[in-house]
Amino acid sequence: MRQELGYKEKSGQLTKFGQWYADRVQDTQYRDAPWCDMFLSWAANKSGLSDYVGEFAWTPSHAAWFIQQNAWSRRPEPGALVFYDWRGGKSYKGIDHVGIVERVEGRKIHTIEANVDRVWLKRKTRETDKVVGYGIPRLVKANLERLDEIRSTERPFISPPRSGDAHGSPLDLLGTPPALLAAMVLMTIVLSLRVTGRRRGTHRRLPWLPGPTAPPPPSPPTPRVPSPRNPFTPSRHPAPGEDGALQAKAQPQPRTTAPTDRSAMARVPAGAGRSTTKPHPTTKPRPTPKRRKPYDAS
Repeated sequence: MRQELGYKEKSGQLTKFGQWYADRVQDTQYRDAPWCDMFLSWAANKSGLSDYVGEFAWTPSHAAWFIQQNAWSRRPEPGALVFYDWRGGKSYKGIDHVGIVERVEGRKIHTIEANVDRVWLKRKTRETDKVVGYGIPRLVKANLERLDEIRSTERPFISPPRSGDAHGSPLDLLGTPPALLAAMVLMTIVLSLRVTGRRRGTHRRLPWLPGPTAPPPPSPPTPRVPSPRNPFTPSRHPAPGEDGALQAKAQPQPRTTAPTDRSAMARVPAGAGRSTTKPHPTTKPRPTPKRRKPYDAS
């Protein structure tokens, strides 16, 4: 940093510090911008202290960063960044300029500042009435180291390895995430198959569940055998050679009647129809029962 004392900006306010910062943030507008803070960013980058000093081009943002890092102070010390408000304000939002404290003598501070007297990088001796505050890189470093130490102690508790873990039981795999995932997939497939079978009507009722009893199957009809005496009853189809015999049996025989005698059809007196033949001498004639008249007295 001290090697750059006496540096003067080029025409058009171009500086090598502005060019470096523009290339770093990929924005060409910083090549000819006010370069007091960009000089400090360049020096911190070259010395490997960017984590504790920061890299900024706008002084209010740089002061706000120190406040967020809990590294803001009202007391000067060598190596601190000093922030000014030429109007005498005490808010970081009104900061106009920044430099670095080289040493402190009473109420005066000796600094190295860039972009002073319009074009120069030089040493300055200033009063502290225009000072808003100081950014302390030392505190930034201490806070970061403390934070790293806290993070290192936040590791989860790791139980010591047990003896025999290398020869564990196969049942130990049941509690692993792959085994649980496989069980969930298998259960999903089984449930989907049951739902699909129920929709298609192939679901069978379990034997222990009550259900409607199916009616007994109907018995086969008994074939009717036609009577041989009734020729009009339908019968089975005759086998070859049986057709003539069946027709002969089915054809009704003509009734033979005796010739009618007109003289025999004359009225016959009562009792004439009784047999007049004498009984056989060896047989005893049967007595003819006498019919009782309803009006006869007994």
